[in-house]
Amino acid sequence: MSEASRAMTILPVSECWELLANESLGRLVTCVDGDPHIFPVNFVVQHRTVLFRTAEGTKLISAAINNNVLFEVDGYDGAEGWSVIVAGQARVPRTDEDIADAEQAELRSWAAAEQSHYVRILPRSVTGRRFAFGA
Repeated sequence: MSEASRAMTILPVSECWELLANESLGRLVTCVDGDPHIFPVNFVVQHRTVLFRTAEGTKLISAAINNNVLFEVDGYDGAEGWSVIVAGQARVPRTDEDIADAEQAELRSWAAAEQSHYVRILPRSVTGRRFAFGA
């Protein structure tokens, strides 16, 4: 195995979900009026989807209008780092059943402002990489 192949490895989807499930802060990437925007959000993994809360505003409008989004989470320690990207569709739960399901995740907002709207990202693809740090 070459040094380059040890430096970066592709993660299986199951490991990507495990890494996501152990984190609570990620970045939502979306397009608003033709411009890319990135938003830090706290989240949970539920039913192999990404769930977060938001107030009315850009994130909520973007999820309703331009529902194709990316969601990225990464982590690192002294020896290595990793990055997972979820590409999918953002959906705002609308039915009582869908909202009750989201509430079962017990997702608490970090923001002081009320964030009463849930957004769920339904994945089209989940990809991840692990990087070994050099000397």
